[in-house]
Amino acid sequence: MSKPRKKQGNPDFRHRVTSPAPSSQEIESRLFELISPGTFANLKEVKDKERSLRDRVLTLPVMAAIVLSLVYRQIQHLTDVLRCLEVEGLLWVKAMSVSRQALYQRLESLPAELFIKLFEQVMERLIAKKNTTEVAPMWVSVASSFSAVWIADASTLEAIKKHLGQLQEKTGAVLGRKMLMVVEAFTHRPVAAFFDADAKRNETKWWQELQVRLPVGGLLITDMGFYGFEWFDTLTEQGKYILTRQKAKVRYQVVRVLSSSSHYKDEIIQMGFHHTDPCRYPMRQVSVLWGKTWYYYLTNVLDPKQLSPQQVCDLYRRRWQIEDAFLLTKRLLGLSYLWVGGTNGVQMQVYATWIFYAVLNDLSADVAVALQQPLERISVEMVFRSLYFFERARCLRRATPTHNSQIQLIPWLVEHQRSMGLVKAIRQRHRRNAARSLDIWASALT
Repeated sequence: MSKPRKKQGNPDFRHRVTSPAPSSQEIESRLFELISPGTFANLKEVKDKERSLRDRVLTLPVMAAIVLSLVYRQIQHLTDVLRCLEVEGLLWVKAMSVSRQALYQRLESLPAELFIKLFEQVMERLIAKKNTTEVAPMWVSVASSFSAVWIADASTLEAIKKHLGQLQEKTGAVLGRKMLMVVEAFTHRPVAAFFDADAKRNETKWWQELQVRLPVGGLLITDMGFYGFEWFDTLTEQGKYILTRQKAKVRYQVVRVLSSSSHYKDEIIQMGFHHTDPCRYPMRQVSVLWGKTWYYYLTNVLDPKQLSPQQVCDLYRRRWQIEDAFLLTKRLLGLSYLWVGGTNGVQMQVYATWIFYAVLNDLSADVAVALQQPLERISVEMVFRSLYFFERARCLRRATPTHNSQIQLIPWLVEHQRSMGLVKAIRQRHRRNAARSLDIWASALT
């Protein structure tokens, strides 16, 4: 008889458990503003798969409160969220007792389509709430040249490492999924989200959805995962624009040189001469020598007055904002760990996470205005982490008899912005890149 295998690793670190974060009155008030009782009434046309006693207790408003609380209060386990629900209630739901089995089953039976529609309604209300004055001065001309400037990218939800590791071993199920996210380039606000249970899905299969969503005159910034002649031609015919990277092995012919210097080239090109389905419309290629390497950008915005070569390069660099959004939702908001293994429950978590990310981004935008800083300089992560210290300060203010006034979040964050680390530091590499960019485009003017 073989001896049982000894667990590897230090047992002192094996069972790390984090308690749920305290509720935040500021976050909850913003959620109340965006998700009013009438919101759920508008979603009644989507029918549940079944209507048992459990379903009449765990209604859509209750499930929305549970799932959103799991995200914004950083609750790691479903058992813990049920304890919070029983002791204190969650968001708009009063204290009530629900079994863990009932919650698991409801996560599989409640149509995920309801959360998709909830996400879309929240995005519509956020867009209606804001205006175009949020755009930084350096991007006003670009924003005015296009009806929308969006960034799109896909990300894979990893085959879960901790919470569902044993489930995957027993069932053999592959728990990784794929999601596509679209955010505004200048406000970072989510615009649309798509989900697919196939983790190996190719990004090009989302072409149709993106074509429908992008308005006429809009500009979409993507990586080379969305590269395709058919895709470029369709957008050009519809009066829509694309900005991406040029592939290294694509053969093309230069039709016209718009401008050039020792560090950049701006050219109109025709691609696909030796391709069975060539690109039917000319494209514009902007090449930039950055250090010792040439970088090639591709767009169907042919007029340099509408989008200058410098704006082409600087705008594509903003594509990294979507990577920051994935980083925040996965690592900060817990999307790297799924609560359930079923696709329906995973979709609910994905859309609930993006709803809260939109609320957090909206709060960060208000902080940027109050601090008179561009949104890129505001650390969304530190804004989120500062909510704990604000709630502690509020509790202490209430406990002090000499202080009867309520403190407000935005003024408090402005006062403590240095200790909370809300404004990102300008690092040395940022200064070097800015100086290099200035040299490149200064040569374009000479």
